[in-house]
Amino acid sequence: MNDGIARGTLNPLMIQSEQQRRAYLDALGIDVWLPRDQADPPVDDSQPEQAPALPDSPDWGQLEKAVSSCTQCALHQSRTQTVFGVGNRNADWLIVGEAPGAEEDRRGEPFVGRAGKLLDEMLKALSLDRQTVFIANILKCRPPNNRDPKQDEADACRSHLNRQIALIQPKIILAVGRIAAQQLLGRDDPVGRLRGTVHRLDEIPVVVTYHPAYLLRSPSQKAKSWRDLCLAAAASGTHVR
Repeated sequence: MNDGIARGTLNPLMIQSEQQRRAYLDALGIDVWLPRDQADPPVDDSQPEQAPALPDSPDWGQLEKAVSSCTQCALHQSRTQTVFGVGNRNADWLIVGEAPGAEEDRRGEPFVGRAGKLLDEMLKALSLDRQTVFIANILKCRPPNNRDPKQDEADACRSHLNRQIALIQPKIILAVGRIAAQQLLGRDDPVGRLRGTVHRLDEIPVVVTYHPAYLLRSPSQKAKSWRDLCLAAAASGTHVR
C-alpha cells in the first residue's frame, strides 16, 4: 500500500470533526447524504404577512377600510360591526356622540332608535338633516352593555376621528353628551359647565349640548339644548329660520 500514509497511522480525515468533514466534502462539490434526524432543519426566511400600513393621510376609502378592520383595542372582539359614521362628507356640521349602542352595532349607523329620532328633530329645527351633516362617535365599536368608553379605547379610536375631522373640515362640531364633550375637549367638567360656551378644537368651534337620550329622560332640558343649537348655528354662520 503506497498511499503516502504509513501503516498504523490514522488518516487525518477520520479524526476531523463531522462539521469539518462536511465542509471539506462540500468544498469538493461532493453531496453529503445524512439520515433525516441528523440533517439541518430547513430555515424559513419568509417574512410574516402583515396588513398594509395606513398612509399618514388616508382618504375616505382607506380610512373606512382601516376602521372596519381595526383591532387596536379589545372592543373588536365583541362588536358586530364598526360604526364609521354617516352623512355628508363635506358637511359644515359635524355631530359627535360617545359610542354605538346595541342597535347602532347591529345596523352600523350612529344615533338610531328613539334618541336618533330626537336628534333628527333637533337637526330639522335648524333646517338640517342626516344628509347635510356628518354624524360620528368617539368610539367606532360598541362597549359591552353600553358602558362608558374606557380611556384606552377612546385613545385607540381618536386617530380615526381626528382624520374624519381633517377630511370634513367642518365649520362647527356639536359635541353631544358628556363623554363626547370631555373626550374632544380634554376636560372632566360636566355638560352643565361645558355648554353655553364656544370652545375650540384646532381652531374649529365646538359647542356642547345634552345627549338626546338624556333629553328623553329630562324633557325639561330641551329648551337649554335649543339654545345650544342656536349658539352652534351662530358660531358656524348657519341661518336659523
